[in-house]
Amino acid sequence: MACRVRFLPSEKELEVEAGEMTLLEATRAVGLPIASACGENGACARCGLEIVAGADAIEPPSEREERIKTRNRIDPSLRLACRVHPRGDMTVRASYW
Repeated sequence: MACRVRFLPSEKELEVEAGEMTLLEATRAVGLPIASACGENGACARCGLEIVAGADAIEPPSEREERIKTRNRIDPSLRLACRVHPRGDMTVRASYW
């Protein structure tokens, strides 16, 4: 099943197969910058994104993701793009786009 990911405030969009790629991979696929220093394994917590719409289209944060955000002092409302696999239409935001 295909789903659409919209990136704000850039207004870029990408259609992806549900569960096939992470938000980090989708962000790079549309040419937007996103920080990641850990090889996409969730350790650095630099890829935090705000889920504006479609939070029901992703799994809730794992205990590991929550621990990493706490350790790195990341806003608990953000999701780590390298840990999220869209499974439905969603809109995400980063202040630097």
